[in-house]
Amino acid sequence: QVHLVESGGGSVQAGGSLRLSCAASGYFGGSMAWFRQAPGKEREGVAHIGNLGTTKYTDSVKGRFTISKDNAKNTLYLQMNSLSPEDTAMYYCAASRWYRTAWSSADEYETWGQGTQVTVSS
Repeated sequence: QVHLVESGGGSVQAGGSLRLSCAASGYFGGSMAWFRQAPGKEREGVAHIGNLGTTKYTDSVKGRFTISKDNAKNTLYLQMNSLSPEDTAMYYCAASRWYRTAWSSADEYETWGQGTQVTVSS
């Protein structure tokens, strides 16, 4: 059973950067992803990485965010640059044992972290 713990959230001014981390215990493979949820909005898929390292991003973060993972440390990362107030949300790490082609659907993932808050001020 996979257990996920996020860290690295915080408050930053527009244009700044943050790096989120997600420490995983248990099976580490298939698909891993970052989601975010702002107040009053649905949970949104932000970025995905497959077991072979292929990555996918939602359009609004392409060129600004980078997802990566360190298999030796069982840790998933999300480097976020050029942050804007629209990026303010609770960010969640998610994992699935299987590769998920519908990566941005929250229903595809069996395991979730508790979330870490990202707040971007203008």
